[in-house]
Amino acid sequence: MVAPNGARLKKKDHPGVPVTVAETVKCAVDCYNAGAHALHAHVRDAEEKHVLDAGLYKELVAELKIAAPDLDVQITTEAVGIYSALDQRKLVKDVAPSYISVAMKEQAIAEDQDAAKAFYHWLHAEKIRVQHILYSAEELQQFLTYLDTGVIPSDDIETLFVMGRYSAGQKSDPSDLDPFLAGIPSGMDLNWSICAFGDKETDCLLYAAQNGGGIRIGFENNRTNKDLSVAKENAERVTEIKTLLVQNGLD
Repeated sequence: MVAPNGARLKKKDHPGVPVTVAETVKCAVDCYNAGAHALHAHVRDAEEKHVLDAGLYKELVAELKIAAPDLDVQITTEAVGIYSALDQRKLVKDVAPSYISVAMKEQAIAEDQDAAKAFYHWLHAEKIRVQHILYSAEELQQFLTYLDTGVIPSDDIETLFVMGRYSAGQKSDPSDLDPFLAGIPSGMDLNWSICAFGDKETDCLLYAAQNGGGIRIGFENNRTNKDLSVAKENAERVTEIKTLLVQNGLD
C-alpha cells in the first residue's frame, strides 16, 4: 500500500506531495505501475488542508476506477484533532466506499460503546473493508478485547501497526514491531501490516515482510530512501521497496 500525502505535508514541505484530486490520481497510477497494490487516500481543500469531504472522496474514487481499476482504494477517516467520531462515521456513510481505515482510539469506544459497536457492525453488514489502525501493543490488546466482546466483528480482521509513533522525532526501528508480534495470540490468523517513520522506514518494512506482514510506504510517513537520499516522488519509494522485496524473495 502507498500513502502518498497524509494529513499534514504540503507542497512547501516537498513538491512531490499530491494535494489535488488530479495529482493524487496521477501519483496513484504511477505507484500502481511501480508495484503498489493499494492506495491510502487523503483529500485536501483549496488551501491544502486535510478534510473529510465526501464530495472530494467520491470524485477521487470515481477517477481512480477509470485510471487504475485494479488498485484498491482505501479512504482515511483520520481525525487529525479536528473531526469527531461522529464526523468520521458520517463521512463513511455519505461516501459508502469499499475500503476505509479507522483508528480505534478515535472511535470514542470508552465514551459511547453502543454507538461505536453499531458503526463497526454497520460496516460489516455493508461489506465495507476496514483496516483498524493501532498505535501500540497496548492498543492491540484492547482491540483483541473488543473482538472478544463483540464490539468489533471478529471476522476478516485487518490491522495496521504504527511503528514508532510515540518515539522521539517519530523515528521507527525494526524492533518496534516485536511487541506487536508478541501480542498476537498463538494460532490467530490476523491480517496485519505496518507503517514506519524516519530513516529506517525501509528496514522496518523489510522486517515486517520477513515476518509475514503487509507494508505501507509513502510520503505520509517518510520521504527518505534507504541510502538516505530524498525521494523525488512516491513511485520512487515504491520502486525501491519492490526491488528489495524481490531481491530478498519476499514478493
